[in-house]
Amino acid sequence: MTDYLKFRTESSGRHKGKHHIIIVGAGIIGVCTAYYLVHHPKFDPEKYHITIVESKRVAGGASGKAGGLLALWAFPQEIVPLSFQLHQELSDQYNGEEEWGYRRLNTVSLEGDISHLKDLEEEDEDNDEDDVQPETFKQSKRHDSDSSSSLARDSTKTKAKLPETLNWITESLISECSTLGGTDTTAQVHPYKFTTFILKKAVEKAHGAIELIIGKVNEIVFSMETGRATGVAYQPTSVKSSVSSKHKSVKLKGNQIVLSVGPWTSKILPDCPISGLRAHSITVSPFKDQPVSPYAIFTEFKTGSYSYISPEIYARQDEVYVCGEGDSAVDVPETTDDVEVVKSKCDELFKQVGKISPNLRRGHILKKQACYLPVLDVPSSSGPLIGETNVESLFLASGHSCWGINNAPGTGKIMSELLLDGASKSADTSGLDPSLYFDASVLVSDDEDNDNLEDDIKAAQDDRYFGDDDDDEEEDDFEVNHDEDDYTDDTNDTTRNTVTHKI
Repeated sequence: MTDYLKFRTESSGRHKGKHHIIIVGAGIIGVCTAYYLVHHPKFDPEKYHITIVESKRVAGGASGKAGGLLALWAFPQEIVPLSFQLHQELSDQYNGEEEWGYRRLNTVSLEGDISHLKDLEEEDEDNDEDDVQPETFKQSKRHDSDSSSSLARDSTKTKAKLPETLNWITESLISECSTLGGTDTTAQVHPYKFTTFILKKAVEKAHGAIELIIGKVNEIVFSMETGRATGVAYQPTSVKSSVSSKHKSVKLKGNQIVLSVGPWTSKILPDCPISGLRAHSITVSPFKDQPVSPYAIFTEFKTGSYSYISPEIYARQDEVYVCGEGDSAVDVPETTDDVEVVKSKCDELFKQVGKISPNLRRGHILKKQACYLPVLDVPSSSGPLIGETNVESLFLASGHSCWGINNAPGTGKIMSELLLDGASKSADTSGLDPSLYFDASVLVSDDEDNDNLEDDIKAAQDDRYFGDDDDDEEEDDFEVNHDEDDYTDDTNDTTRNTVTHKI
């Protein structure tokens, strides 16, 4: 297996003379698009070339920080069945259980009241954890813990009965429990591991026809004669970039351009109705590393007379993922590295889940993080937008909301068909057509740089735009399976912390 993917700050020029597909964004959607392109029957490395342009890192946004829930009851139904099946097929083919934590699981919705519970930190300090045997927690499944036990016995309200295997939630706190899906309709993946693994397999299959450029795309380049998209302009963002390139926009010509940048779409296409919703999350190591049964849990808990919380809890193979409600307090930043993590929000998530699960309360936080979900601001549609815009050769694959991980393989498969066949064969995506929701042609202007792109390319004798085919100095190793600890937020006691990760 390929251990490294080379990245560049400028193109090698290997795309010249080939049909060049530019994918903007190396998140899970862009990566799946590249994967299914190189597996398409028409793809020939001698005739096609794919360039992925990513501002900072592979899976740097929600693709590396989402929960990874998969469900047949997700939306939109045009692509969900296809994508759910493709997730299973990829797992079967590549041993997804081991490689990216794929597994089927049950999903439930829990309602309850924790308004009577105080923070239990002081009580924890009085309990010597070394005196509590792991087997004790296994045998005390679903039963009351600490102060909640006596309070529950005083309640006259009938409590809901939890599934026998959901043994790490305090049953006395639950008033309602309903099943949303079983192992036949729900599953999960570890998004970061999935994205990086699939990218490596795409690179292997491409035989040199995939290239990764680290740079922030600022605009789409158009031909004034035809009105079609002819390339992108980007600013190199790697520390390895030359000084001259850092301060200027680099142009890259392509036959087809795919935008798969999620909440950053409107920064390139200002009229596109996709915005970002920030969501904080943590990953928790359970008490003494005890395994927790495979459940995805949606919740609603009363915390006061008129206040509620709704954390989502996903048990993974070796950790538990917890995310909170989204907020729009901070606009989408320039890059994924600039996403601001509010430490207090992450700490509050840990307190919340600790009240309903003694196993988690006695565990410890592994990561504190935040990401932006791409939300389609159209009342008549929940997204995503998949297909060619009303500008020829400019395609969009974005706006997947909270179901981007779920729908990534399906989106990638559909995009490969749209790009190489001219139509989607695997699913009817006519209702997801971007041209139904916004006009991308307003970007076509009289800008001289756009009009004269071909002249600029021919004049680039010094490889200022496209680099030297034999110059390895611009090419660096990017370890797509680098340690996930790069994402750990080692925050101090300050309230806010801006996460700036290294490649």
